[in-house]
Amino acid sequence: MSSSTAISIENVSKAYQLGVFNTGSFSDDLSRWWAMKRGKEDPFLKIGEENDRSIKGDSNIVWSLKDISLDIQQGDSVGIIGRNGAGKSTLLKILSQVTHPTSGQIKIRGKVASLLEVGTGFHPELTGRENVFLNGAILGMRKQEIKRKFDEILAFSGVERYIDTPVKRYSSGMYVRLAFAVAAHLESDILIVDEVLAVGDADFQKKCIGKMNQLGSSSGRTIIFVSHTMPTIKALCKKSIFLEKGKIHTVGETGDVISTYLSAYSPAKTGDGYLPKGISLQGTGEIRYTRFLPTKEGMGCEEFFFGERPVLLLEVEVFTTVTDAAVGIHVLSVYGETVTMIAPNKNYKPISLEKGKYQFKVLLDEVLMPGEYSFNLSVSKYNTGADIDSVEAVGTIRILRDSIEHDLDYPWATVHGYYKPRSSWEMKRI
Repeated sequence: MSSSTAISIENVSKAYQLGVFNTGSFSDDLSRWWAMKRGKEDPFLKIGEENDRSIKGDSNIVWSLKDISLDIQQGDSVGIIGRNGAGKSTLLKILSQVTHPTSGQIKIRGKVASLLEVGTGFHPELTGRENVFLNGAILGMRKQEIKRKFDEILAFSGVERYIDTPVKRYSSGMYVRLAFAVAAHLESDILIVDEVLAVGDADFQKKCIGKMNQLGSSSGRTIIFVSHTMPTIKALCKKSIFLEKGKIHTVGETGDVISTYLSAYSPAKTGDGYLPKGISLQGTGEIRYTRFLPTKEGMGCEEFFFGERPVLLLEVEVFTTVTDAAVGIHVLSVYGETVTMIAPNKNYKPISLEKGKYQFKVLLDEVLMPGEYSFNLSVSKYNTGADIDSVEAVGTIRILRDSIEHDLDYPWATVHGYYKPRSSWEMKRI
């Protein structure tokens, strides 16, 4: 471990047993005990499976992490992304020493402050003030150090009025505010933050990102940040790690890793836009999306010049008549952020679809700024909100810049990135 390395992760794996904590037979439990006494590998770990939550599997041992090796340098801001169950939170818990790896080792240089979930390190019966000192002591800070930072912590958290109230009476947002303020202001070398910031309001999230940027650039603190919000990862982290089923898929510059992550989960489709079977299997199943194709002049197209209006071709199959279908299309940026949402009419009123097949032609009147976009498709019950079907990240398109002068025709687009949600829909039975 070099002097500039803050964290060294060597062949780290973590296995969890599902269900009960025994094997079901005395002889098998005895075999596990005897292996442990001799310093041998648990024989039942040999039949463990990767953590794929979409399948049932044959083993009750799953590998949440498998053979992770990585060095994080001092002062790096590193994002960790991946789907639910990819092993992100497990890795952070191991780094925070909340749990230990099943195999492998981790070397950490310096003090670690972590915020893994709402209320981490807080005692619900103690006041906010008492918890600041308790949390600081857990992090290895002296009482005088905490006193010196206390006013800054209080001002940043914005919970001055409630600081002498037991935290069990705090809302989840207040919990996060105070917990983050403590973790960010006390003198640790490494700050680990899970996706708890999503609990806070937008202004506080922006404040936290600014603080973490400041910590990384000015004080040289190492920051490890997990989030499903790609723009936040992009704004904060220069490097990122893409975890998939407990293994490292990609490590590199954040923009490249995010593009790889989004592409990995874009459903494959044929050139004519027909969706493969098995992709569209969400919701109640009364309606299924069967086709999605961006077009120009009636032909499938992925590239459009700035100012051109793509025509989106959708096809659905209706298996049971639905009188209150709410159809919608979300336009996503390259970072997975929803740019806008469009529907068959400006009032988002429901439509009635009888049993059969239908085609929608949607003229996208929004003027999208140059860049890459994809689409989420959804249909739900208007009255209850129940999902009928949804398909994520289909139909990638690229908006190309033909000239800088062309942007001046749409001055509002340079500020907002798109025009107000507006589209023209045509529907016919096929």
